[in-house]
Amino acid sequence: MTANAISRETDRLSACFVDAGAQPVWTDVLQSADTLLDLYGEDIRGRSYLTSDPVLGEMVLRPDFTVPVVQMHMQSHADPARYTYAGRVFRKQDMVPDRAREFVQVGYELMGGDDPAAAEAEVFATIRAALGDLPLRAATGDIGVLMAAVQGLQTTDARKSALLRHIWRPRRFRALLDRFGGRVPVPASRAALLAKADPLADAPPLAGVRTQAEIESRIAALREDAAAAPILGQEIALLDVILDLRATASQALDRLRDIAIDMPAIEPAVRRMARRLDALAARDVDVTALEFEGSYGRTSLEYYDGFVFGFYAAEGHLPPVATGGRYDALTARLGDTAVPAVGGVIRPDLVLAVKGDA
Repeated sequence: MTANAISRETDRLSACFVDAGAQPVWTDVLQSADTLLDLYGEDIRGRSYLTSDPVLGEMVLRPDFTVPVVQMHMQSHADPARYTYAGRVFRKQDMVPDRAREFVQVGYELMGGDDPAAAEAEVFATIRAALGDLPLRAATGDIGVLMAAVQGLQTTDARKSALLRHIWRPRRFRALLDRFGGRVPVPASRAALLAKADPLADAPPLAGVRTQAEIESRIAALREDAAAAPILGQEIALLDVILDLRATASQALDRLRDIAIDMPAIEPAVRRMARRLDALAARDVDVTALEFEGSYGRTSLEYYDGFVFGFYAAEGHLPPVATGGRYDALTARLGDTAVPAVGGVIRPDLVLAVKGDA
């Protein structure tokens, strides 16, 4: 496909979002790396193109639009506000060399308001309408249900924090859950360290940036973890049921209501899901056919904390044509208070690929 074709499709999508009431906004291609590192930790370095500015310090080529648009919104305090944007984003693909490292996104974001379910339905339906009659499969999930399940586990706050931190890293999450549940032993090196009365007695002189107080604090935390009781097998089994859940949205809601009887911590998230499905149905979305996956969204950028969705080509192996979700917690980290926020993006090059345009 040609650059002109992508540009025309970008303009068409942008016009759809403007017609839906969104205000066009622009963000710089170069963004502060400090902000991203504060949000996501050092892992983001492996997925971003970093550079250095003699005045501004470490900078990153824009990996997505959401963070700078949220920062812009938190300064305006408009409520509610709808934004649209279009431009290139940049992602390293070390592990998947065939994926695009640079591509255009066109987005629609809704921030503020007093009806989260209606906002989620609006964004989903607006994205779907912009995609037209393309043969796409819609998938949905709810990170909020999974987070609520973790927060309700009968274990230490430190363990729950570790699991929440790694929800977006499924292998690491599973390894932690198995260890906290007593299914696998503590690593031998750690067990040997903790067996010593004074682990630092024969340690070499300190080197690096960690102080002795920080090291001692870490050892104390490891001792506390080693002494904690395993997470109950029944709780892990319920968590596994949520993670493995694949059904229509209406069927998934019924199943989650059943799980909530034994895991009351997820009840508020399940009620939010019910309100969302009602709002989607009011916008002519058939929730009896809409797909729901308990693990959906766990490999996305790490700011989604509720409803998540994606649209996929019915045939072939293209990346998602459109994705989106709720990210209230991100607004709290970038501003003074949390603001309800939900949005989504479309890749115009993939829209053209599905259409078969050259």
